[in-house]
Amino acid sequence: TICSASDDKTVRFWDIKSAKEYQTFKEHNNYVLTIQFSPFTDGKYLCSGSSDNTIRLWDVETSKSLHVFNGHSNYIQCVEFSPLQSNSKDTNKIGVIGGAGYTICSGSNDNTIRLWDIENTKQLVVFNGHESW
Repeated sequence: TICSASDDKTVRFWDIKSAKEYQTFKEHNNYVLTIQFSPFTDGKYLCSGSSDNTIRLWDVETSKSLHVFNGHSNYIQCVEFSPLQSNSKDTNKIGVIGGAGYTICSGSNDNTIRLWDIENTKQLVVFNGHESW
């Protein structure tokens, strides 16, 4: 599979062998600038960032938008799934959607980097300091 993001406001999935499109996500309201598959659950989840100033979390298997993260005031240029660091030696608590652990990190033209909790669908922290995007 190849996955692409486009100025046509879509995320598309393509079969490599047949070169045919087989799935399309169309819920962003402006250009889709960045996409990232989850490093856990065999890439079942996809995150997309858009010039509509939102981040969407998708379930690839069901083609459903699971959540829209709002908070940036300008285009989302990059997104990345990331595990929270744990002080505990029990790493089994990290890495499950619906369980404590995974976050989305996003960078925007609003000159901020933001960290989002996937489980609670809340913004955790805003990193300010850049003077330009």
